[in-house]
Amino acid sequence: MARLIKREEISKTTRIKVMAIAILLAFVVAGIFLAILGYEPLSVFGSMIKGSFGSIYRVRQTIIRAIPLVIASIGISVAFKMLFWNIGGEGQIFMGALGAALVALNMPNLSKPVLLLLMLVASIVLGGLWALLSGILKVYFNTNETIITLMLNYIALKFITYLQYGPLRDKKAMNFPKIPNFSDNAILPKLFNIHIGWIFAIIIVIVFYFVMKHSKLGYEISVIGESHNTARYAGISINKTILKAIFISGALCGIVGFIQASAVSGTLSTEITGGVGNTAIIIAWLSNLNSIVILIVSVLFAALLEGGNYIQTAFGIPNAAASVIQALILFFVLGSDLFMRYKISFRRNE
Repeated sequence: MARLIKREEISKTTRIKVMAIAILLAFVVAGIFLAILGYEPLSVFGSMIKGSFGSIYRVRQTIIRAIPLVIASIGISVAFKMLFWNIGGEGQIFMGALGAALVALNMPNLSKPVLLLLMLVASIVLGGLWALLSGILKVYFNTNETIITLMLNYIALKFITYLQYGPLRDKKAMNFPKIPNFSDNAILPKLFNIHIGWIFAIIIVIVFYFVMKHSKLGYEISVIGESHNTARYAGISINKTILKAIFISGALCGIVGFIQASAVSGTLSTEITGGVGNTAIIIAWLSNLNSIVILIVSVLFAALLEGGNYIQTAFGIPNAAASVIQALILFFVLGSDLFMRYKISFRRNE
């Protein structure tokens, strides 16, 4: 018989070993899948790497795709650290983008630094307040935050859809349902031919690391995540800390909305999130809520997505097949978490 036994301690060596085996198995299974379809697996995998890092242009595209993943994953991690399951990253990104868009469309002639700063502040406030709704309901009415944050995603999406087809519809777009493009003053500048969102991402990674490791707020969040009773014994104001952390979580996702609307789309639309809020949940979990690891995993995840897009063009692989390859890799990597936390024990039947 075989049974799972929970590991008392998970060493770094064990984590690396299990993760390496999982990635190897993922590529083996994905290779078999490609071979069945009639493709050469090694050529396809090589092209995925080439599609992500094969040139300066492709490296830039991978970084651009990684930027929102890094920031959103850290935002999600703030809530996850205290076991508040914030599944509402998508909605918070939408509301952050809405805040940026309202400023950009109503004050287009402000100087660039002032306009961008106001857009950033608006995105932080709207994203934070949108997340705070679920925190208030959890603290004062003991609702299920998973369901509330998930439902708020759909409300945010439908509200943006209403604005796109109604009040904010561009009258110059020949009846096409779109929101007007931002003025040049509302577009984030570039550094090294990449929009400066990458600077935001690096700053947030560093700040989050030190806040969680060396600040009172980080200590309080970690203690609440371990035990509410311990937090009470330590004199921590649990409700206040939860609300504060949830606002920060939503605010960080709101910053993603600002960056995507300003630097990538140049406007507000229902496609602004690109599934970043949902992907961030996976990245935060894979990274064990560590900001430095989040940065690395986000880049690798962005490379996987960029490589998946590239092989569709290079080999004519259907989009569905490319998605299956990505899903297989994710399935094995996520599944490896079970073997990090538990070990298999075999024993004979007497």
